[in-house]
This record gives sequence, structure tokens and C-alpha cells, in this order.
Amino acid sequence: METNVPLPGTDCLKDPLDHTELLLDGLNRFLDQALTTKKKYRNEVLLKPPNKDQLVDALQQKRRELARYLGVVDSRLPVESLEFVCSTKQPAKIAQGTDYDVYNVRWPVLEGVFGEGLYLKPQETPIAFAIALGDADWIPHDLVGLESDLSANAQFARHLVQMGCEVVVPVLIDRDCTWSGNPAVRMTNQPHREFVYRMAYQMGRHIIGYEVQKILALVDWFSQNPGGKPVIVFGYGEGGLLALNSAALDERITGVGVSGYFGNRFRVWQEPIYRNVWRLLCGFSDAELATMVAPRALVIETSCAPCIPGPPAPSKTRQGAAPGTITTPSMDEVQEELALASHTYAVYDAVDKLTLVVPMEGDRGPGTDEALVQLLQSSGLNPSSRQDAPATVTHSLGAVYHREQRKRQFGQLCEYTQLLWRRSAKVRERFWDRADATSVETWEDTTKGYRDYFWEEVIGKCPPPTDSLVPRSRRIEENPTYDVYEVFVNVWDGVPAFAYLLVPKGIKTGEKRPVVVCQHGLGGHPRALLQESGYKALARTLAEQGYVTLSPQNPSIGPAGDRFRVLERKANPLGWSLFSFIVAIHQQWLRFLGHLPFVDDQRIAFYGLSYGGKTAMRVPALLPGYALSICSGDFNEWIMKTVSTEFFSSYMFTGEYEVFEFDLGHTFNHAEMAYLIAPRPFMVERGTDDACGTDDWVSFEYAKARRLYLKLGISERTHMEVFAGGHEIYFQDAAHFLNNFLRK
Repeated sequence: METNVPLPGTDCLKDPLDHTELLLDGLNRFLDQALTTKKKYRNEVLLKPPNKDQLVDALQQKRRELARYLGVVDSRLPVESLEFVCSTKQPAKIAQGTDYDVYNVRWPVLEGVFGEGLYLKPQETPIAFAIALGDADWIPHDLVGLESDLSANAQFARHLVQMGCEVVVPVLIDRDCTWSGNPAVRMTNQPHREFVYRMAYQMGRHIIGYEVQKILALVDWFSQNPGGKPVIVFGYGEGGLLALNSAALDERITGVGVSGYFGNRFRVWQEPIYRNVWRLLCGFSDAELATMVAPRALVIETSCAPCIPGPPAPSKTRQGAAPGTITTPSMDEVQEELALASHTYAVYDAVDKLTLVVPMEGDRGPGTDEALVQLLQSSGLNPSSRQDAPATVTHSLGAVYHREQRKRQFGQLCEYTQLLWRRSAKVRERFWDRADATSVETWEDTTKGYRDYFWEEVIGKCPPPTDSLVPRSRRIEENPTYDVYEVFVNVWDGVPAFAYLLVPKGIKTGEKRPVVVCQHGLGGHPRALLQESGYKALARTLAEQGYVTLSPQNPSIGPAGDRFRVLERKANPLGWSLFSFIVAIHQQWLRFLGHLPFVDDQRIAFYGLSYGGKTAMRVPALLPGYALSICSGDFNEWIMKTVSTEFFSSYMFTGEYEVFEFDLGHTFNHAEMAYLIAPRPFMVERGTDDACGTDDWVSFEYAKARRLYLKLGISERTHMEVFAGGHEIYFQDAAHFLNNFLRK
């Protein structure tokens, strides 16, 4: 057999190439360039802000967008008063300072969700209301100096009340993993913040947004009090993140102090995943959030960030956390961000309200007197000279109480998000109420907007692929009935895509054959479709039956936790996802196939297993060039599969942190993705022993898709085959399905 023979119309590929490395390297370079370009564009915009009138309208729009991406979209419950937390054994008042009292309190936020913390009430009329936010791993007692090892210099809640403020110190969700999981299913080493983040992100919410809601509920309460006193917020570490976002969103906050958290966020993909925000770098980096605070007071204190080397260590019984570290940004980075924000402050003639505080060596903070005094004075206040005397504990809550309090806070957010999932079907119905199933024609016409929304708002639409395919190929195998080629095409410059192309022999001049694109699963390789039993050597089997087959390399390359997941982390802050690239890759393969003289570009089908099944739901939904789709080993009640903490194979318990797609839960379950495939033929393969789901849940979701096909009068175009088997290609009814719709 003569090898290195190219397919006619393509350049010769002479040497074997490591296509997996080429693809991952190319996509990483593409993303790094996109991040660089985005940063350059951001800097140019911030250096030349619009005039004051234009700024007002622009910033209001940005606040609406930020609220959406943080999930600050649910109406808060009214806070008529703070509720004292007490019992027959425990009084509400737990400590007393020289001129203030400390109470254990809570306040309503969302349905079933309360904020909790400490309330520091001065005995004199306060000059301001203050919210003090420690790092996620601190408890409110630390900031007040009650039974705490925290340095007295860092007890800034106590310092604020001594300066004349009325102060609330909320509890934050910490980074431990004690309750991350379900003992009846599986426990994980995910930090509590990550565990909440995963389910919330899929439902269009966020751990950041939930805690911002708790802060803004306090702002609601403070704003009801007579006297119109200013509201200030000061936060450190994760509390600094929350303080900055809260003030960016809510103009009722007069001034904000941020300590141990301020940088450019263009390396957010290296930070813990619970800091991952969809489209963060599309207008919401720290400098841009600072412009949303303008012209109000903003004090940045350069204390060291909490040192977080990663999630809790994995063990045999606890695994699955996403990697991510927290380090302190350089002074140069902080100053560069502030300099960019200062141009917007200058528009308001308020540059004096933007302050950088560098703590002296003797008091590294956080919450140095210099930073707190600067914040109060910049907010138009005259702070009292404080007497540095600790409060006296009158009732010790104890470690058990703090543990139960944190468990309660964590559990409430989990249950609220589970409630969102349980109600999500009704929300999706309302979302889809503009789609008209009166006829095939009305359906196609009224679902175009949904397809655009799915692509742009959920999957993320990256720049279009290059026009220069530059196809390269070589024949690597010759059989009696077909030839096998390795094929490369360009997706973007420097980003090649690879596939095996199987071309049946005996194609007559002018004859055009149907194509089946066969897609492998997670961590796999397209050669699996030529040889492995789980795939039934699908590409070869189809080629023997006279189909042209193409088996592309999916970017989900390598064992779990490998490099492809970094692509998702880099992409999300840009408003892209891994499927942004997968869709672009398939756009190029459709173009390539359409140029082949022996291919009928109206008869190209998609058939994928596992991660290839995920692709079978998303790519044909977006690319009408696929005339048919078969999803094997993946179709499911997908929102339940990704969010539920009860389902045995939920992604809440695995290391596949890249599967979560922002607000998918309220827009597109698998049935709704099938809606976008309709009226084209759509089929599901389901093995009864496939642990990716259960027959009940798969049938439940498929029934919704089938109902649409029935309404449209095209029920023969959809089918689900349930077979006795596992996570595998079955290819029984699927063979007939392909023949029915691809053979002329």
C-alpha cells in the first residue's frame, strides 16, 4: 500500500503529527491572545471615559449586566429589622465593649435563606452604618476580637464601631469541604464555596451573588433607618471581593474599602473556580468595577491576600475539586488598575475619593486605622478617636455553635439552589413561550432567536473561523472497501483540527454520498471509532456500508483533570466555553466536507457517544448543516444531572468541573436543545446499564422532545432505542434511522 498519498484537492501531509498537542497548544495560544487583546482594549476604553452624562447611562447598563452574571436577580425579602438569635440557654447579647454591645443576629434575604452574623451597636448615635467582611475562612468573632487569635490590628469591625459606626459582620461560606457532598452518594474535597458555585452557576446564580444579596439586604435595612446616615462597606480577601462587587452594584453604598483583593483579574483562570464569573473580563475587571463605584469613596489597602495554595487535599474518599490558588498581586498591578480607574473619577472631579493605602510595616492590616479613617473621611464623615480596648465576652457561643452556623448557611444556599432546579421546568416553559409549533415552518421561523441566544449567551460565540481551511491529508490505510485518511484543517491561524476520513471505494464520477460524523467521548481519541469495542468500530462499520465517515478529535483530550479544562477556565471570563471552540471546529469540518466532490452536503449526520453525545446535543442544535443527530450515552434530564445533590451520577460529585454552563438550567435542558434540532431527525440511544443516567429520567426528558415532533406532525423523525447494555454505541435501530433519512 502506498502511504502519504493525499486526498485529491488537499496538500500532502508527509510526516505524522501529534494532533492532540497541536490542538491544545493552538487553542491555548488563541485564548492567550484573546486575553491580551481584551486587556489592551479595556485599557484603551478606561483611559478615555465618556462625559459625565454618558457615564451615568453606561454605568446603569453595566450594573444590570453585572447583576445578571453574578446572579443577583432574585427579589430580596424585606428586612424590617435584624432578628436577635437567642434561646433559653443563649442570650442575644454575647459581648460588651467600652461603648458598644455585641449581639448575635440574622436577617431574611431570599426564600429560606438568612444572613447571620454579629451586630455591633454603639451606645451613642452612630455616624454611619458599616458592613465589615472578613475573609471566607474567618468568622465574625475574629473581626470583633472575641475569643480569637486574629491580630488586634486586623479586628477592623471592632475598630469601626469604636470610630462611631453601627456595624454588622456577616458570616461567609468558607473554603473547608466538611459538607461538600452527600454521605448517601459521595463526598468531595470541593471547598464549600465551589460546591455552591457549581450548582448555582448552572442555574444562573453564583456564590458571589448569593453573598452580595446578603450584604445588600443589610443595605436595604440600613437605608430604612431615619437620618439618612451613610452606608460603608469594608472587606478583606473574599470579603474584599464582595465589598467591591456590592458597591459596584448598589449606589446606596457611600464608600467601600477593599483590602487583600485588587488586581486586574486577567489571571482569574488560575484562581479558585468559585471566582469564575461568566464574561467577567467583558467589562467587569477590578478597575472597571472601581469605575462603577465612582464618584463614591473607594479605598484600596494593599495588605497581603489570603494565601490559598489550592483546595483541601484529596483523599480516597474525597476528590473532585477544581485546582486554583490565591496569591497577592504585585504593587505595580494594583497601581496600574487604580490609575485606569482614576480617569473615570476625574470625569466626576472626584480623584480625591480614590485612595491607595499602603500599610506601614508595624501594622500590615487588614483594616488599618489609616485605611478606615480614610474611608470614613472620604465618605464625608468625622470618625471618633477610638480607644483600643477589646470587648468583654458575656456569653461564649463556642466552636460547636460556629460550626453549626456555617453548616446552616451552607445548607440554606444549597437548598435554595436545589429549589431553583425543581422549579426550572416552569421557567424554561415561560422562556420558550414565543416558539410557535403550529407548523414546521412557524417552528423554524420562531426558534431562530432561541438558536442565537443559545449560541451567544450560553455556549458563547467566539470569532468566526478562518476562511483558509488549508486542508492537508495523507492516506494511512487501504482496505478492499474503503481508504483511511488523516486530515488536518485550520480552525484559526495556528489552531489545527484533526480527523480520520474514511472514503468508500467505488464512488462513481459525479456521485455524492452521505456522511456520518462520528464523535468520541471524554478523554478519548478518534481512533476509538475505528477500533474500540465500546464504539463498535462505528466509522469502519459505516464506511463498509457505503457512507463517508469523518471522526474528528474533540478538545476534551487526555485523562480527567488534564489541560483541556484550562481552556474552559480561560474562556469563561471572555464569554466563551469549550463548546465555543467545538462548534467552530465543526463549522470547519462542514465546510471541508462540502468541498469534497463525492459528498452530499445536504446529507451530513452527527453520531456521538458520551462527550460526543454532549456534542450531538449542542453542535447540531447550532449548525443546521447537520441534517440529523444521534445522541448516545448522554441524553438526560441534564439540569438534574448537573445540579442535583441526590442523583447518584450527578456532576456535583465529580472532577468534571468544565460541564457547567451559565444559566443553562433556566433556558436549555436536553429537550430544549432537541427543540433546536427539530424538524431535522433526532435519535437517542440509551443503555439500561449506563450509569450516566436512569431509564426513568432519560425517558422523562425524551418525552418532551417527542411531544414536539408529534405536534409538528413529524413523529417519524424522532426515536429512542433502549437496549440491554451499558455506556456504548449500540447501532441497531440507529443503522435503520440513518438509512431512512440519509439514503436516497
